[in-house]
Amino acid sequence: MSTLYRDSRAGLIRPEDAGRTVRLAGWVARSRDHGGVVFVDLRDASGRVQVVGNPEEHPELVDILHGLRAEYCIAVTGAVRLRPEGTVNPDLATGGVEVVADAIEVLSEASALPFQLDERTEIDESKRLQYRYLDLRRPRMRDNLVSRSRVVATMRRTMDQLGFLEVETPTLIASTPEGARDFLVPSRLRQGEFYALPQSPQLFKQLLMIAGVERYYQVARCYRDEDFRADRQVEFTQLDLEGSFWGQEDVLATLEQIVVAVVAEARGVQLPIPFPRLTHAEAMRRYGTDKPDIRFGMELVDLGGCSPPPGSVPSAGCSTRATPSAGSTPGRWG
Repeated sequence: MSTLYRDSRAGLIRPEDAGRTVRLAGWVARSRDHGGVVFVDLRDASGRVQVVGNPEEHPELVDILHGLRAEYCIAVTGAVRLRPEGTVNPDLATGGVEVVADAIEVLSEASALPFQLDERTEIDESKRLQYRYLDLRRPRMRDNLVSRSRVVATMRRTMDQLGFLEVETPTLIASTPEGARDFLVPSRLRQGEFYALPQSPQLFKQLLMIAGVERYYQVARCYRDEDFRADRQVEFTQLDLEGSFWGQEDVLATLEQIVVAVVAEARGVQLPIPFPRLTHAEAMRRYGTDKPDIRFGMELVDLGGCSPPPGSVPSAGCSTRATPSAGSTPGRWG
């Protein structure tokens, strides 16, 4: 898509573009001076491409090329050419081409960075949050944003195919009794009264079912004033759904299709369905939790039958050594 500053994306340049003149805009990921010729890795949201600047061919670029620093924002105009033999980078999508700069414009200079943006450096979290706009340029953080966007898009696409209607419910609501404390927002129009932020859209999805919507979903923002846990913070997002005229198997089958689609999109893995299922009693008996990680092979073994009352003698043949249950991974037992 052509805009004021560019007509091509850096990460989408390919060998078939050789000979074409392109306009690019992005950030300087790295700049290297090789005896006069300067190589610049130009990065935008699509990826990066190598830009070559030769001051002998374009003397007007000397000061700009030698003044470039990491994270300068620049616009480049130049011709795409194939990289010389022996200089191809197979680890880069654009590793077979480079852009020979005819013109470079510095759109915005950058101060010295508070930390490097590569993944080789451990950075204090408070420093990352202070410079969040830089932290989000790091590959891992950028990939997280891309992955989340793809996951949410896949969920919406799957729910639409399954006949669910996306309905956005209010954020400022009356307080409803749920599992945690509500976050309250004071009302300007009604002095002394407050709105509550929803812990989940429970009230509204029940209303929608009664109204005849039958299949509803939304990617809902939820708020719970409770202590932090490993899998919970005060503000989070959940896929919220509800259906009418269905039973437990219908719910499980729907969730399976959503998970299969999301995993295929985000990880490229095709999960087999139906998923293995455990009853609550079996999960508690074998793992001691209702959300077990079944990759963990050291399942619980009940030795209660071998624990005699105080003062009594163990019954004959009662073993005090546990043995792995069927299908578990051998480990240390005792």
